[in-house]
Amino acid sequence: MARRPRRTIGSLDLRSDAILRAVIDEYVSSATPVSSGALVEHYPLGVSSATVRSILSDLEALGLLTHPHTSAGRVPTDAGYRYYVQVLAGEWSLPPVEQRMIRHQFGQVEFSSEGWFRLAASTLAANTGTAGLATTAKAQTARVRRVDLVTVQDRLALLVVLFREGTMKQALQNLPAAADQDQLDRVAALLNVLAVDRTAAEIVTALSDLPQGETSTDDLDLLHLIGDGLVRTIYEFDAALIDDLFSDGLLNVMAAPEFDRSDKVRRVFAALENRVYLGSLVESVARAGSIQIFIGHENRPLEMQDVSLVLAPYGRVGHAIGVVGVLGPTRMPYSQAIASVEFVSGLMNELVEHLYA
Repeated sequence: MARRPRRTIGSLDLRSDAILRAVIDEYVSSATPVSSGALVEHYPLGVSSATVRSILSDLEALGLLTHPHTSAGRVPTDAGYRYYVQVLAGEWSLPPVEQRMIRHQFGQVEFSSEGWFRLAASTLAANTGTAGLATTAKAQTARVRRVDLVTVQDRLALLVVLFREGTMKQALQNLPAAADQDQLDRVAALLNVLAVDRTAAEIVTALSDLPQGETSTDDLDLLHLIGDGLVRTIYEFDAALIDDLFSDGLLNVMAAPEFDRSDKVRRVFAALENRVYLGSLVESVARAGSIQIFIGHENRPLEMQDVSLVLAPYGRVGHAIGVVGVLGPTRMPYSQAIASVEFVSGLMNELVEHLYA
């Protein structure tokens, strides 16, 4: 018998596309290998089981499908999901009623609050049945929005710095002598005059140019001391590739059959806590400037090769960039995930635009 010529992925016809789409849709829904009989029964393919079986064999030969162990059913490969995302998923947007509901939820959260980042993660988790992710918008060179000082003990104060993008940092500040809250309030007011909308380097210059005689010696000495602490805090923040990662929906991932062992999920999230890896992801997505999808073995860390990431940048290039997205098994509803991530990233863009207005 003559062997059938090997087909390339680029030559898939409409019938093969329809059957591959049906396999992926069915497998995403059922999490069980998909047989030709199930496809004929549940999808209007207009062909016989024998034809479906033949096309399934072709798709497997192309590396788009595989079948586990001795099962007669097929499951998509990473390459199959990639073809689905690039060719078959098409344009898909959230229904208007969902858009209005999500926008209303975001409207209830105060601007420049970490509540925006938490809400982004929880909204994406609820909307996709996966884990939602959101990093805070971070500028390469942070600018201060507000400084507060709170007395902790006689010789210890808490320095609270709110950056323009809404991120908050805290640092303990040792004091050379006891200071009450009234004195700390005076120094905080002076710091705000010096620091608001300035970078660490600009604050250093402002501290060196302080006029003499307008402030008591004690307040002035304390101002210089805490000002130096403020500058250190900002430089440390600038040096970090990533600030905070907010996540929600871990239980969604743990409930997936692929992650019946909870230690697999822990390893995935431990990999995400690696700031170098997460920073490289954010940098890659920001550089692309659009939604990016990392499927299974396309992820570099071994711990991440059982999951997919759908990530989109938000923010203002040159000022502050963050990322929102979802993480789930490679068997995720990609169309829903892509539409949800794109919509939420648009809302987060509005946040950053408001902060820079």
